Order: sequence, then C-alpha cells, then structure tokens
Amino acid sequence: MEDRKRDHIDLAFSSRLDAKLADNRFDYEPLFGTHNQAIKETTFAGKQMRLPLWVSSMTGGTKRAGKINKNLAQACAEFGLGMGLGSCRILLDSPEHFEDFNIRPIIGESAPLFANIGICQLEKMLEDGSQGQLDELVDKLRADGLIVHINPLQEAFQPEGDVLTRPAIEILQQYLESTESKIIVKEVGQGFGKESLRHLLQLPIEAIEFAAMGGTNFSLVELNRSDATAAEVFNPFIHIGHTASDMTKMVNELVAELPSDMLKVNQLIISGGITNILDGYYLTSISRLPAIFGMGSAFLRHAMGDYSKLQEFVSRIEESWKLASSFLKVKQY
Repeated sequence: MEDRKRDHIDLAFSSRLDAKLADNRFDYEPLFGTHNQAIKETTFAGKQMRLPLWVSSMTGGTKRAGKINKNLAQACAEFGLGMGLGSCRILLDSPEHFEDFNIRPIIGESAPLFANIGICQLEKMLEDGSQGQLDELVDKLRADGLIVHINPLQEAFQPEGDVLTRPAIEILQQYLESTESKIIVKEVGQGFGKESLRHLLQLPIEAIEFAAMGGTNFSLVELNRSDATAAEVFNPFIHIGHTASDMTKMVNELVAELPSDMLKVNQLIISGGITNILDGYYLTSISRLPAIFGMGSAFLRHAMGDYSKLQEFVSRIEESWKLASSFLKVKQY
C-alpha cells in the first residue's frame, strides 16, 4: 500500500488530463454497476457469442496465415467471438492449402464462422455455372455461411486484379437465387454509400459488414504494391469512403425510411477503424439494427506470434466491455 501511495504522488502531475478531450458520447454513471457484472450474450447468425466482437477477414492461404488463423480461432473459442476467414479463393484451385483455413475443430461448433470470396470471382463462377463449388466449400470448412467482399477499387488498383463486368448488385441478386447458404456482404476498407446500403438492406442476406473507411484499406494495400505512376494517379481514390459512424447513422435513417416488408437484413457487423472498445460499444448501442462490431488489424498485430499475446489482448477487451457495460450510459446522437 505504501508503494502504491508513493506512485500516486510521483505520477499525479504527469497524469493530468485536458478536459477538452472528454469523450462526450457517454454519461459516466459510477453508482450503479459492478466490476463482476455478467456480459449479456449476443445472437449472431443463429449462434451465441459471449462478446459481440467479430474477427474481421484478414488473411488468405499461406503458411503464415495458417498460424494466424489458428491463433484467432483459439481466441474465438476461449472468449466467445465470431470470425470471418480471409479470401478462400485459393482453395478453389489449390486444395493443399485447406489446413490453413480448417479452423472449425479449433473454434468449436458454437462460434459463428464464415468463409469468404470476392465479387469478381463470384461473377466468373456464375458465368461458367460453377457457383455450386462455394456451397461445397462452406460445407467442407463446416462454416455457417459465406462472406462476399465487394472490392471494385481494390481490383482496379491490383496489378493482377480482375475485371468486374456487371454491377455487383446484379451478381449478388443472381447468386442469392441459387444458394441456400447464409450470406454476409462486406466492403474492404472504404465502406458503402447510402444507396448501396439501401439496396443491400433489401436483399435476403444474413448481415452487412461495413469494413468502413478508417481501418485497413485494401485499395491502398494494392497501390503500395503497384508501380510509382499508378500510385501517383490513383492515390486520391483511397480518401474516398464512409466511416463506421457515418454508415451506422445512414443505416438508422434507412431503417426508418424503408417499409418493414422491404427490410430483409436484421444484423450488422460494424467494422472499419474500430480500434478501441468504446467505439464498438457506442456504435452498436446507437444502431437501430442488432449489431456486433468487428476488428481486423488490431487482432492481426497480436495474432502473429505466440497465442499468449493475443490471449492477453482479448482478455483486456473483455474487461473493457464489462466496464463500459457497467458504468457508461450512451448519449443518443
């Protein structure tokens, strides 16, 4: 105790805060909660999650990605999270990479797990009638469904990118007529505008994942792989997009505007630039649709080494969620 009080004296002046930096999204109510308050479980895609936290798709099929995926799956199993795999395209041509994605034995049956394919690959499979392979892939991975990522800018900037020849909305509509898999539609770092969200909300899909501007931007990833001229010319495009906060508010407006019989989507994954628990807590709280929040790069940083580092990170997230749930009241915007 004496050491602790000495620390208080030594650190008092260096621990002062500027009141102008106060987070005004919340009222702090310290009288009514406890430190051991139970977390209310969340239902997503028909499964229970202890924390409303989604590990957003990050990795494809390499040996390094295999280790990362297994670490992430172990964390999902231990802490009750859900997970989206990175692009599974490689499995369609190179099944030897299957074990890099085969995480159901680790994550367990109770956690939501989704496979992943790009819109350009889906368009080609619809053209040649091979889209049934995606249902087979979902079954083989024992996944709960499939994420379709929408990435026209990424493909345009990727040196070996594919060409989209039809609007993504038409491709999605056609595919939904031929599959019984649960489908999540996501972007890859720039989010969706209001009209795109309007059309997605009217599709019979399981959820929309924002992948909003502010997180990892895969268009920028590809520009960083490109030649100097391409990077110079296309660079302004990486600043185009919509934040998770803006998209949450747009969806709220659309939920109020759309007739109830036209609203087909009833869940969101709010992701993109969510780097701390308070952002996720706030946006899921103000969402008019049931929502969980997603993090990608934050998990990736801690999943590249020993599992113990990732375990400590997620444990702190769990503590933070309990604190927010116990002592913070969200102000309505």
